[in-house]
Amino acid sequence: MFDNQTYIGRFAPSPTGPLHLGSLYTALASFLDAKSQHGLWLLRIDDLDTPRNIAGATELILKTLEVFGLHWDGSVVYQSQSTKYYEEALQRLELSQLIYACQCSRKSLATDGPCYCGEKKLDLTLPHAYRVKITPKTIAFIDQLQGLISENRVDQTDFVIKRKDQIIAYQFAVVMDDHLQGITHVVRGYDLLASTSKQIYLQQLLGLTTPHYMHVPIIIDAHGFKLSKQTLAEGVDLNRPEQLLYELLGLLRQNPTIALRHASVQEQLSWGIAHWNPQALSDCQTITWA
Repeated sequence: MFDNQTYIGRFAPSPTGPLHLGSLYTALASFLDAKSQHGLWLLRIDDLDTPRNIAGATELILKTLEVFGLHWDGSVVYQSQSTKYYEEALQRLELSQLIYACQCSRKSLATDGPCYCGEKKLDLTLPHAYRVKITPKTIAFIDQLQGLISENRVDQTDFVIKRKDQIIAYQFAVVMDDHLQGITHVVRGYDLLASTSKQIYLQQLLGLTTPHYMHVPIIIDAHGFKLSKQTLAEGVDLNRPEQLLYELLGLLRQNPTIALRHASVQEQLSWGIAHWNPQALSDCQTITWA
């Protein structure tokens, strides 16, 4: 997509509501990491899960990023524009007998144990998902903050890559999305670290390059809950970007100077890029927001 770039990063929010503090925090970390290395920072709207999408959320996300000076490179990419590529990749996996149709429900898996649909001849006119076959192997990678991560896939369950409602599952979509955009570096929350081995497994099945990963701590509230739409985290206040940006730099442990407290958004971002030190976050997985 872009030539002669050694760093291509991205931010990929879902249009299920406005950006809250936790998502803006991750966006800022991703932006600073990319720009500190003179890289590109792309924006992708993960809009495949249509039942969860909220009208007007995309526009609000774009406005929020602009208010906080987080300007993306190139055009905004939407997952829903890539369904053709997902289906082509699924067909390749099916021809190689690496995936199989599944008609199990969550309830049946919980009560009856593992799925054995791969050993049956199913009526494919009935609703069915697709699962990827897990083969015994160890997935290992170096996370820039979390260090060596190694996971043996022997005991892992075959996971869904296309749901019964015909929506491409997150694990598969993100692998294809990052490939299509030429992403070289992924900066995201620690809560997604557990998904990474699945994504690397899929990358290897498809013969795709694995990006560099950095999982930053997630923000939790005083009760220990992650800030998220599920915990009713409010959208960020767009009326005080300078104050909130300063607080976010503090939460990222960048130790912004007192003089920066009243600086403009652009001045704070320029300082953040010049002084970006992600290793300040290397000894924690959560940060508390009072």
